[in-house]
Amino acid sequence: MATVVLTAVCSLAFSQGTPPGGAPESQAAGQGVDWGLWGLFRQSFDVFTVLLVGGSVIAVAVAISCLIDIRESRILPRESTNRIIDLAAVGRWQDLREFVARDESFVGRVMRTALAAGSTRDAVRESAELAAAEEAARWFRRIELLNVIGNLGPLIGLAGTVYGMILAFASLSASGGQAGPSDLSLGISKALFHTLLGLCLAIPCLFVFGLYRSVVDRICTRGTVICGRVVEQVPEHDPTGRK
Repeated sequence: MATVVLTAVCSLAFSQGTPPGGAPESQAAGQGVDWGLWGLFRQSFDVFTVLLVGGSVIAVAVAISCLIDIRESRILPRESTNRIIDLAAVGRWQDLREFVARDESFVGRVMRTALAAGSTRDAVRESAELAAAEEAARWFRRIELLNVIGNLGPLIGLAGTVYGMILAFASLSASGGQAGPSDLSLGISKALFHTLLGLCLAIPCLFVFGLYRSVVDRICTRGTVICGRVVEQVPEHDPTGRK
């Protein structure tokens, strides 16, 4: 996720730096080598860099979406939850049916499915459990892309590193083994830069994924408990199928 920010911020931090070995920057520039991270980013720009930067942009978009959606006020809005609890407490089941039919909260969606289940409390309870599991999975799927990107980032970076090393040694072979240390160091630094980009993408993604996973688990667990309490108040159906 931090790949885009890395290329902008680190260029300012290191563009005035010196190359390894303490050589002056002017000397490095004279050799056509830019040891700043922005310079390495430009020199390492290839399909792997495009994939990592693209993954960073997608991860930022998903994180912003989670920031907007993954909230207790959205998953378990207090007004809807209290309304469902109050209607169940006084036994107004028909009103409860009508309310959950248009309510899109976690508890509302679960109770909508549960109240539409069979004619026994066991059927209602089983339906509520399945619906709660599906609702929790639905919210977990909202953040799963962060986990996928976080795990693919280092692998793409490693693939870019291997590709860069192949190019470096191919250049050494083409020169008949006469390539100097500066030529190899530049190629290797370009290769390892892909690994750096992959890690800069993976670490924030996995951190945000773990954070939101704990939030979703806490909220959905609380919603499941509330649904269980409401289901236990549901009376047995009468022969007409009405409560």
